[in-house]
Amino acid sequence: MVSEKVRKTRFGKNLGKRIGKSRSHRAEVNVGKISKLTKKGDSIVVPGKVLGTGSIDHAVTVAAMRFSESARRKIEAAGGKAMAIEKLEAKARVIT
Repeated sequence: MVSEKVRKTRFGKNLGKRIGKSRSHRAEVNVGKISKLTKKGDSIVVPGKVLGTGSIDHAVTVAAMRFSESARRKIEAAGGKAMAIEKLEAKARVIT
């Protein structure tokens, strides 16, 4: 799921551990929390699902396992990008 290069880094090991958890133990992060913890142009990884509660007013790139329809819509309306976790960049931060 995640490239070999990323998997060998400390970031990749942490991400793999979080993704390997059962669905009920994965992170669920609201758009409002992403807005609070990021600034324009940031890239983040959510090892779980992004939900649509709250609002976001700046462009961020979010890689996650799943997105609710409203979360994807809000991120893209703010000029950001919602992508599958497989396409993440090594520079992204893990937020839980």
